[in-house]
Amino acid sequence: MPKKLEPLGNRVVVEPMKLDDVTKSGLVLPDTAKEKSQEGKVVAVGPGRVTDEGKRIEIDVKVGDKVVYAKYAGTEFKEDGKDYIIMEDSSILAKIL
Repeated sequence: MPKKLEPLGNRVVVEPMKLDDVTKSGLVLPDTAKEKSQEGKVVAVGPGRVTDEGKRIEIDVKVGDKVVYAKYAGTEFKEDGKDYIIMEDSSILAKIL
């Protein structure tokens, strides 16, 4: 998990899963031909969104959940050589069970 990072509001930090460098037929893909991963592991969760009435709505995922998220969701960043994405909880489409 990234150090000193606590998402605010309804934001979630996800560590994207790595995609294979080799296709099923054995071809090695260069970095420019790889698709972005849309699956990842939740590493930090914010406290949730606050409504206009002041009620806090909790986020549906928790740390450790594997999720599928929108293709161009969030803001990417690197820390200690690992990639992470900070996104709003609405960008998470499903949990992987």
